[in-house]
Amino acid sequence: MKDIPGTSMKVAMNRLGYHEHTDRSSRTASYVRRLRNLPYPRFHVYIESQGDGIVISVHLDEKQPSYGTTPRHSGQYDSDIVQQEAARIQTYLTSL
Repeated sequence: MKDIPGTSMKVAMNRLGYHEHTDRSSRTASYVRRLRNLPYPRFHVYIESQGDGIVISVHLDEKQPSYGTTPRHSGQYDSDIVQQEAARIQTYLTSL
């Protein structure tokens, strides 16, 4: 993953209130930010390098995923609160 000039992506995400999170099964790294002092709901961000830039995907995990025969995920991807959080992240990262 590419870093932002002058700072690392991990530091930038920490300053935004996010903490690194690694999925136990896939070992995929991402970032989460809790909305209150409980594990859920929480914002969940994935960051990928793409060409000369990065792509940031943000969604709101409403509750812990439940697994049976197929993974089930209760999340918001296009709601106002998710769009506001995406704008907050973008504003901060472009200011660096």
